[in-house]
Amino acid sequence: MQGKAPKEIQAILTETLGKHAPLYAIKNWVPQFKCGDFSTYDTPRPGRPKTVTTLEVIDQIHELILEDCQISAKPIAEQVGISHERVGFIIHEDLDMQKLSMKWVPKCLNADRKRQRCQSPEQLLEFFLAQSKLFPVRRDW
Repeated sequence: MQGKAPKEIQAILTETLGKHAPLYAIKNWVPQFKCGDFSTYDTPRPGRPKTVTTLEVIDQIHELILEDCQISAKPIAEQVGISHERVGFIIHEDLDMQKLSMKWVPKCLNADRKRQRCQSPEQLLEFFLAQSKLFPVRRDW
């Protein structure tokens, strides 16, 4: 309304707000304000709304992963009925998981939990070997 150019507005905002000043939105705001639209909210846009990422869908995907930790995103997408890309987004962002050695695991594995995941199979193997020595399997049937 003061008739300033976007660069001048950007300089004033940077001086006032410092590092919190918006960087690129100014050049889009000036024509919008000149047309009389002073709204700071996003206007509804055409297209499909984001209704896929619901708690029910997230829980359903999580249950599928817990049943089979080696399942890939494509069969999950087919079973749930959503896109492959949305399944990947839900797994990585909402469930905070990543795929390691063909298995979905939480991203928050720290060094202790990683060590524990490696030691558990070794301990089970030692247990079964010890049990097989105590109770040998008869093969003379």
